[in-house]
Parts: sequence; structure tokens; C-alpha cells
Amino acid sequence: MNQFSELTLTPVLRANLDKHGFLQPTPVQAQAIPCALSGRDLVATAQTGTGKTLAFLLPVLEFLVQNPAEKGVGALILTPTRELALQIQEAFAKLAPGTGIHAAVAVGGLNEQRQLQAIRKGARVLIATPGRLCDFLQRKLFHLSSTRILVLDEADRMLDMGFLPALNAIVAALPPARQTMLFSATIAPSVKNIIHSYTRDPHRVSIGSTKKPSQQVDLHLYEVEMDRKLGLLHFMLRQQQGSFLVFARTKHGADRLVRRLSRDGVNATAIHGNRTQNQRNTALRGFQQGQYRVLVATDVAARGIHVEGIAHVVNYDLPQAPEDFIHRVGRTGRAGQRGTASTFGTRAERGEIRRIERTIGVELTRREVSAEIPAEVRSSGPDLRRTHKPGKRSFSSRSWKRR
Repeated sequence: MNQFSELTLTPVLRANLDKHGFLQPTPVQAQAIPCALSGRDLVATAQTGTGKTLAFLLPVLEFLVQNPAEKGVGALILTPTRELALQIQEAFAKLAPGTGIHAAVAVGGLNEQRQLQAIRKGARVLIATPGRLCDFLQRKLFHLSSTRILVLDEADRMLDMGFLPALNAIVAALPPARQTMLFSATIAPSVKNIIHSYTRDPHRVSIGSTKKPSQQVDLHLYEVEMDRKLGLLHFMLRQQQGSFLVFARTKHGADRLVRRLSRDGVNATAIHGNRTQNQRNTALRGFQQGQYRVLVATDVAARGIHVEGIAHVVNYDLPQAPEDFIHRVGRTGRAGQRGTASTFGTRAERGEIRRIERTIGVELTRREVSAEIPAEVRSSGPDLRRTHKPGKRSFSSRSWKRR
């Protein structure tokens, strides 16, 4: 499939695709959608930002439009985080107008009565996180006996977050006669187990390497002292255009960085596990709409942020695990656009940097840190700055390895 126009689709869905400029499918869409439309089980892996959401939403809507007489939740989409669930709902809202198909969301942190009301009012698509949905099912608040399609989005992430018991309970509540589509960034052994348990002779789609960052992302590395990280970030914000997604290792570190940036006149906000759902929604919406130029996040949000056009990802702190590096930098360079991901590493973190490089099979490009970048001075008094000694530190691959 080279064009969406080659698909046999309901006219209203074709019109909605055209309206939003969906003309040529991405590689994962080109391979996954025809299979999914045929009703066959599907397992697809591809890097982040390759259009997996449309790859399952379009077949789901086509099936439901073709089967209007059935009632209840016809398609269940499971995803690991609230942010991903809400963004899938936004993508659904672009494709669904005129179809008569409505979606409900069941996630933690939002009013459960409103969610239940939306389900009971005739939602044909349910987008849910495993924890909240499992709770609803255990309390017998509704059933999934009419569900004909199950979509597992970011399956590896759901398993990483400990959702396997909830997934098993949910799948046990579904009819055996169903179509199952599983989308994942990686196929770890745990994912292989659920593929074997949940699917029947699935068609396999694999696009590119899921263990390497996208070639659309330039990977830069700066060796910088801890007290010059903030100065380096400010320097980048002055030199570069566009929005910045900055990753901190801890929730407190994220909040502290936002306070420092805001103190210096940068519009910044944070998203992490300690924020309420309303705070997280407000932060993400403000970042999408340009109210905030900088969004500081922890790894809990690494796969929960799907914002088009993020120009720069900054690993202000290194990730806890080398594998998380791929998910972080995958927030930029999406939909064919180029992006930049910069990593700040101290001299003491050289070993961790090498482990990241071995994991992704790519050597980060060493960049110089300007001598103009100041260091923070921690004190109880006013914020004072001292200028670093003149001269530049070289970060060529040779000089890095020699140290």
C-alpha cells in the first residue's frame, strides 16, 4: 500500500483521512492496516513516532462502522499511561466524526462516575489503562462480552510497569473469538509470552530496529559539571529554536529544575507521577499549545508524551536504565521530521554513557561546552553566578576515550 486511497474504506473514514492530510501511510501503517482490516491477529513492532496509533484506530473504526447493529464495547484499547490514553482519544476524535462511533476513557486519576457514564451511554470503543479497567471489572460495573477487538498499545511498557496480572484478568473477561492487535517497541521475553497466550497465528510486522534511535534524531553528548548543567540548558535555549522536552531522573529534581528555569524567565512546567491528573493534563496541553517552551518530565512520561514537533530532547539526568534512552529520544524526530537529543553527562558518568552506547549500538557525537557557560553558586543568599575559566574542553571521540 502506497496511498490510503488504495484501501477499501467507508466513505466517511476516507473523507476524515483526507481532511487531516493522511495521504501516504508510514511503513508500519502500510504493512499493518491491510492485515488488520482483514480481521487477522497482528503483532507489530516499530520505533516511536512511526504512526502506530492510526495503524490500529483506522481498522477498529472500519470494523465498527461495518457492524452497526452490535451494542456495547466493541473494541478495547489498552495502554500503559493516562497521557497515552488521552492522546489516543484525541486521535480517535479526528477519525470518528460522522461515523456515529463514540469512545470512552477509563484511567486512574479522573472521575470514575463520568467514565462509567460515558461507557454506559453507548461507547463502542473503550480506551483504558489496565489498573483502572481491572478495578471496574472486579467490581462488576460493566462487562466486555461484546468486545470483538483487543488492542494492546505499548505492550512492553505495560509489562515493565507490572500490569501482567491485570492484563491476564482483563483478557480472561473477553470473548475468545476476537481479533487481537499488539503493538510494541520491543519484543522482550515477557512480550513473547503474552503473544503466545493472547493471539492466534498473528501476522508479524517489524519496521526498522527497535533497539536503535531513529536516524532522524541527531544524538549529542556534552560532558559537563553538575553545577554547569543549568547554564548549558539556558545556553541551548538561547541558541536553538522550538520546544524542549527535558528529562530529569526524579520527581523532586524535575520540580526543582522548573523552579530554576521559571526564576530565570523561562516558561516551564513539569509532568511526573506526583502531579494530579488535572495538573498533568494542564501541563501537557500548555506544552502542546506553546504556553510552555520547556516541559520537564521523568521517565514515567517517556512513552506518554506524543507531541508533534518537539525540536529538542535533553537528557538533563541520565536514565535509570540504558533502554530508557531510546524511549526518551524517540519523543523528537517524529513523523519524518528531524530532531536533536542532547545528553548531559559528568566525568563520573562515563561508564554509564558507554553502556548506553553499547545498548543502542550508536556512538553519541561529542560536543564542546562553551567557556561562556556559568556555574551555579549554591547559597542561602541571592542567586550569584561565577564565570568558568576561559578555554574550551574538547569532546572528540578520541579525547573522550583517552580519559
